[in-house]
Amino acid sequence: MIKQLTVIFVMMGLWVCGAQSDESEQHKERKQMKVIMKTSMGDIQLALDAEKAPKTVENFLQYVKKGHYTDTIFHRVMDGFMIQGGGFTADMQQKPAPETVENEAANGLANATGTIAMARTMDPHSASAQFFINVNDNTFLNYPGQDGWGYCVFGEVVEGMDVVNQIKGVATGNAGPHQNVPKEAVVITSIDVVADGE
Repeated sequence: MIKQLTVIFVMMGLWVCGAQSDESEQHKERKQMKVIMKTSMGDIQLALDAEKAPKTVENFLQYVKKGHYTDTIFHRVMDGFMIQGGGFTADMQQKPAPETVENEAANGLANATGTIAMARTMDPHSASAQFFINVNDNTFLNYPGQDGWGYCVFGEVVEGMDVVNQIKGVATGNAGPHQNVPKEAVVITSIDVVADGE
């Protein structure tokens, strides 16, 4: 987990017309599934794509509902690249995250600015709780990437990109073996589901 994403630096038929309408409505509802991430620098609202990344969204929401993300931090911040969080507390203690998820990076969603994706180790199916928000169009992370898999995008920022941009600009340094750690902790105080296709 500590080495989440480090590998990227080494590599730097419808039956009737009515059914189509119903499917379109269901698609809209799924796209409206949102969570709000409250941080010490402001709120970020994310729309999750449970159609394109069903297993990943389910895994993420499992951690949300268990309260895993409460009082975790953005522990890796790189302006021009991404902000990564969801795995450590402010004193850089790693939180247990045993449940992993199958890599769904081949879903057609790109690692574009403002999207949220799963962090992982060199094992393509090792993503658990840690995530990152892209602050650049990181096309080299898209499927198939340089390792045959890429990094799975499962949603996007719909409100609070200004907060993301504030976070990406914070001063960073080293904390033990960890690099690019904000000198002043950027805390995720909570993540909550605010809409679920209602």
